[in-house]
Amino acid sequence: MAEPVAGVGRFKANYAVERKIEPFYKGGKVQLDQPGQHLFCTCGTRVNILDVASGAVLRSLEQEDQEDITAFDLSPDDEVLVTASRALLLAQWAWREGSVTRLWKAIHTAPVATMAFDPTSTLLATGGCDGAVRVWDVVRHYGTHHFRGSSGVVHLVAFHPDPERLLLLSSAADATIRVWSLQDQSCLATMTAHYSAVTSLAFSADGHTMLSSGRDKICIVWDLRSHQATKTVPVFESVEAAVLLPEEPNPELGVKSKGLHFLTAGDQGRLRVWEAASGRCVHTQPQLPGPRQELTRCALAAPAGLLLSVTADHNLLLYEARSLQLRKQFAGYSEEVLDVRFLGPEDSHVVVASNSPSLKVFELQTMACQILHGHTDIVLALDVFRKGRLFASCAKDQSICIWRMNKAGKVTCVAQGSGHTHSVGTICCSRLKETFLVTGSQDCTVKLWPLPGTLLSKGASSDSGPVLLQAQATQRCHDKDINSVAIAPNDKLLATGSQDRTAKLWALPQCQLLGVFSGHRRGLWCVQFSPMDQVLATASADGTVKLWALQDFSCLKTFEGHDASVLKVAFVSRGTQLLSSGSDGLVKLWTIKNNECVKTLDAHEDKVWGLHCSRLDDRALTGASDSCVILWKDVTELEQAEEQAKREEEVVKQQELDNLLHEKRYLRALGLAISLDRPHTVLTVIQAIRRDPEACEKLGATVLRLRRDQKEALLRFCVTWNTNSRHCHEAQAVLGELLRREAPEELLAYQGLQASLEALLPYTERHFQRLSRTLQAATFLDFLWHNMKLPSLPVAPSAL
Repeated sequence: MAEPVAGVGRFKANYAVERKIEPFYKGGKVQLDQPGQHLFCTCGTRVNILDVASGAVLRSLEQEDQEDITAFDLSPDDEVLVTASRALLLAQWAWREGSVTRLWKAIHTAPVATMAFDPTSTLLATGGCDGAVRVWDVVRHYGTHHFRGSSGVVHLVAFHPDPERLLLLSSAADATIRVWSLQDQSCLATMTAHYSAVTSLAFSADGHTMLSSGRDKICIVWDLRSHQATKTVPVFESVEAAVLLPEEPNPELGVKSKGLHFLTAGDQGRLRVWEAASGRCVHTQPQLPGPRQELTRCALAAPAGLLLSVTADHNLLLYEARSLQLRKQFAGYSEEVLDVRFLGPEDSHVVVASNSPSLKVFELQTMACQILHGHTDIVLALDVFRKGRLFASCAKDQSICIWRMNKAGKVTCVAQGSGHTHSVGTICCSRLKETFLVTGSQDCTVKLWPLPGTLLSKGASSDSGPVLLQAQATQRCHDKDINSVAIAPNDKLLATGSQDRTAKLWALPQCQLLGVFSGHRRGLWCVQFSPMDQVLATASADGTVKLWALQDFSCLKTFEGHDASVLKVAFVSRGTQLLSSGSDGLVKLWTIKNNECVKTLDAHEDKVWGLHCSRLDDRALTGASDSCVILWKDVTELEQAEEQAKREEEVVKQQELDNLLHEKRYLRALGLAISLDRPHTVLTVIQAIRRDPEACEKLGATVLRLRRDQKEALLRFCVTWNTNSRHCHEAQAVLGELLRREAPEELLAYQGLQASLEALLPYTERHFQRLSRTLQAATFLDFLWHNMKLPSLPVAPSAL
């Protein structure tokens, strides 16, 4: 039995953006608040604030100068956020409201590279590219200290955890750690033991010990009372961050004693736990699947029990601090999106192929992301089997992969195949059953790949590794690259679209040529079968979409509207409408019956390569070169319901207005007409008032009793009426009442008064001149009448 389709028997009229998956982190600092509920990260000119639970960007903070953010820090009490921009301005934010509470010059002569709050959240230290360190009182709003002496960029500042000691530590390009006394305003000590840039500083709970890490592949334990190094631990990797762990046993991480233990993140891409006393690595995180990714950041949110690490390709991973179990993963940045698909029986996930060998699977509810590794070169295309749990990908590495999503939402690679001699640019799965798939390549061939029975059996285990796929049939189909393949709903026909400007129809499974569709002026990017009729849709680089009859291969319709190449096309509304996406960044909705473009959706800024519709036909998914994936919702029914409710409300109000006019309740009638925001209806009420001899005198009183916003609306309506000589008398009457009865200061406070007066004056002068000419003519006529000498009438002779 077929699944119910939303919106059967109606045309779609509009889609609205339901959700956007867009880049929120492009490198730089990341920070968690104390409860671990919000994640702060830089993205060009903005600091984005993510809700960890839903993955949604709650706020995007951008300074007025719109320059790149170079540093930021959140205060320990989670109340104050300070950002620094390339324009050398510091901004203090009430981040929950998204408002700037203070903006001041950094006084540094070069951009601020780093900043840190003290434990009391009252002092802020900034380190600049000019080698200076400055301290600011963010409560009283003034600079307290200025320390010089560092050579090169100061890329690290940190306050001592004991606020009473008033110590600030900094490190610059010379790999030296300097200890500054805020009390004496001097440098207490210089700690030199690193040979390369110091990347992080961490303090013990008692404040007597400090751990420093560097790119020289060592971590050093310091005694802060003597400012001497007590232990050097070689970690055999360039360390980007080191975190001191709580001094308590934790067998899961190999911590068996209460001594000092720390965790490192670096270029090996794995978190490792070290015992400071012996210098031994007591725990190493298992190697994550896929190529090794350098870790660039690591931070501990102790109250929340979370550990955050960041990879070089901008993926953010949240771990349980005690066990290093991955709790959640976010993809901070996707490059050019090449294809997108809904996943799961309920369309609960989306899979994204970007300009990368890995795939990203997002859970729409939480935006948690899985990174899938299986290809060795850029993934070019995706397709999903009917049930939604099995999907396929093809890539530049000439291979294909089949992936399965289990009920928990975890995706694994279950089959792989290779055989093409060039990049595999398009893939299509069978429609009726999960039995085969077809691929098209730059080698001008298509291959048919049957799915082995072991893959489809319910007891199939993914632990045994991917099954090897073998091509059943290979057919050279075109003279140029094959850009698109599509399988008919009955699995018996195959359509191919090529750069050679033709589409071809083939019989499956033998791949016998049935016919050629010729007519496009440029290469084809997409072919798609209608789900209901024997029709094929093709999208071309000539900017058109064409519909073809499968019976005689004739062109039935051509849809023109895109300004550039049409990259994807899909049937919606049970084959009665089309969605198309193009290089112009637009998505268009077409009604096939009348060739009409019903709606143009403009939310992307670059080529829209990916387009897919949900199984209930109520949502659409697009992905583009602007790195954005947009989930669209069909809002036709919602908009129609709103329009119907609006019409019904207007009918009721119109009836009420007629009743009020009949009852001569002019004040209520005028207020209701203004609320309808219809100048002509208000004009009708004013005319009714002026026609009534008794009410005409009350026009001023009626206008005066209106609310201020109603008077402002009435003044705007007067501007419209005054442009027409038939209605200018009503406009002048209302204007006269306002000028006579309102105080000048009250009138001046009206919103848009200046614009209204500028519009009223020229027409008012014109009406005055017209009336003056009419008066002169009437006076002249009266003068003529009184001065005309009529000849005396002959007197009739009297009867004799």
